[in-house]
Amino acid sequence: MGAVISSLWDRLYGRRAYRICMVGLDGAGKTTLLYRLRLGEVVETTPTIGCNVETVRWGNVQLQVWDLSGQQGLRASWQAYFAGTDALIVVADAADVARLGELRTELERVLQMEAVADAVVLVWANKQDKHGEAVSAVEVSERLRLHQRKQADWHIEPCSAVTGDGLEAGMRWLVDALAARE
Repeated sequence: MGAVISSLWDRLYGRRAYRICMVGLDGAGKTTLLYRLRLGEVVETTPTIGCNVETVRWGNVQLQVWDLSGQQGLRASWQAYFAGTDALIVVADAADVARLGELRTELERVLQMEAVADAVVLVWANKQDKHGEAVSAVEVSERLRLHQRKQADWHIEPCSAVTGDGLEAGMRWLVDALAARE
């Protein structure tokens, strides 16, 4: 009986749940972003082997976020996690310009997969706190060729996992884009 009431309550008052996969190259800051969202603070992280999964609550929305390892040898396994994905978060290290071409190649590969064909895509141009090193979100967008994407629902947001700048704006766009699909 409790489950029925809970389900009815959720439908009436809009509690929704979504599955999110977060991808990017190793060292881009995916895990730092995940725990910044989950805990509201920066925690010391180690390179991810496999994935981290955390539930992040954003208002009345529950996001199950899968932080997938960005190490080169593990990227081929990303597709195993994409079934049922509502959104894709791509974390770009805006301070590592030399690797943005590598990220573009991986992003092109991922976006051709049927499991994410209908997913909304949020790109975080991370590490904007590294003044003088990080390029703008506009430049990241150009280097990733985002304007050429077939997916209609994508957005790029400059951010810093360390300071938290840009996280709220990115999450607000993501949740609104997901809600607009219902």
